[in-house]
Amino acid sequence: MATTLVRPVTEPAPTAHKAPALRHFGPNWYAPVMGTAIIANAGATLPYQLPGQRVACQLVWALSALALAAVLTARAGHWIHHRDQARAHLLDPAVAPFYGCLAMALLAVGGGTLIVGKDLIGTEAAVAVDAVLYTAGTAIGLTAAVAVPYLMVVRHRIEPRQATPVWLLPLVAPMVSAALGPLLIPHLPAGQPREALLLACYAMFGISLLATLLMLPLIFGRLILGGPLPLALTPTLFLVLGPLGQSTTAVNQLADAAPQAIGAPYADALGAFAVVYGVPVMGFALLWLALAAALLVRAARDGMGFAMTWWALTFPVGTCVTGAAGLARHTGLTALSWLAAALFLALLTAWLLTATHTARSLRRR
Repeated sequence: MATTLVRPVTEPAPTAHKAPALRHFGPNWYAPVMGTAIIANAGATLPYQLPGQRVACQLVWALSALALAAVLTARAGHWIHHRDQARAHLLDPAVAPFYGCLAMALLAVGGGTLIVGKDLIGTEAAVAVDAVLYTAGTAIGLTAAVAVPYLMVVRHRIEPRQATPVWLLPLVAPMVSAALGPLLIPHLPAGQPREALLLACYAMFGISLLATLLMLPLIFGRLILGGPLPLALTPTLFLVLGPLGQSTTAVNQLADAAPQAIGAPYADALGAFAVVYGVPVMGFALLWLALAAALLVRAARDGMGFAMTWWALTFPVGTCVTGAAGLARHTGLTALSWLAAALFLALLTAWLLTATHTARSLRRR
C-alpha cells in the first residue's frame, strides 16, 4: 500500500512595500503644479495690472516651485519603491498620458522663473533655472509625444468608447515648449543660436498641432456617438482648450521674438501669422469652452463630486488667458484685453475651488 505525502500549500507572504503612501502616487499629481504655475504666468502677462498683482504672482510662482520639488521627490520615491506599479501605470491607457504632465510642469515652472521669479532670484539665476527646466521638460515632452502613442498602439487595448481628452496630454507638451522657448531667445548669442531655437519652437508647434488635429476627431466622435463622459471625467473636456490656447500663445510669443532671431521678410510674416492664426483658433476655443462649461454644469447637477480631474479646469483655461493677452498685444483691441481679464477671473476661481478641495482630501487621507 502506497502512502502519498501531501504537503500543505503555503501562500506566499504579501510583499511589504516601503513608503506605502506613495504606491498610488501617479503622474497625474503634476497637474496641480501646472495649474498653479499658470496662475503666476498668466497673471503677470495680463494687459491690466493692479497694485500688488505682480507680488501675488511671485508668491504663486514660489508655491508652484515648491510643489514641483515635492511632487518630483514623491514620484522618485514611487519609482524607487514601487517599480511594479510604475510599470503598470505605463501600461494603463488611462494613466500613461499623464506623463505629459511631467514635461508641462517643468516647463510651466521654468517659464514662470523668467517671467516673475527673476524678481526674487535675479535674472542670471532665473535664466539658468529656466534653461535647465526647459531643456528637461522639452526632452521629456518630445519623448512622451512618441512613447505614449506607441504604447497605445502596441501595448494598450483600447476601445473607441474609451477615448477621452486625457489622450491629448502628451501631445500638448511640445506646444508648451513652443510657447515658452521664446523667453530664452534674448538670452542666447545673436545669430544662429537664436534662429535655431526660434525654428525649433515652430517645429514643435507643428508637431503638437498636427498630432492634436489627428486626435480631436476621435474625442469629439466619442462624445457624439457615446454620449457625455462619466461624471468624474467631465472636467477633462477642458483639456481640449490646452492645445488651442497654447498654440495661440505660442504664435504670439514667437512673433515677439522673431525680430531678434530671424531677418526680414520672415519676422514680419510671422507677426502677421500670429494674428491670422490666433484669432480663428481663439474663436474655436471659446466655442469649446461654452460646450465644456454646459456639460460641466450638467454633470454638477447630476451629482459630480470632487476628483483630481478638476485640475483640468486650470492650466487649459490659463493658456487661453495668455493666448488672448498675446492677441490683445498684437492687435491693440480692448475687447481682447477684457477677454483675457475675464478668462483670468474664471481661472482664478477654478484654481481656488480645486486647490481647496485637494487640500481637504489630503488632510482626510
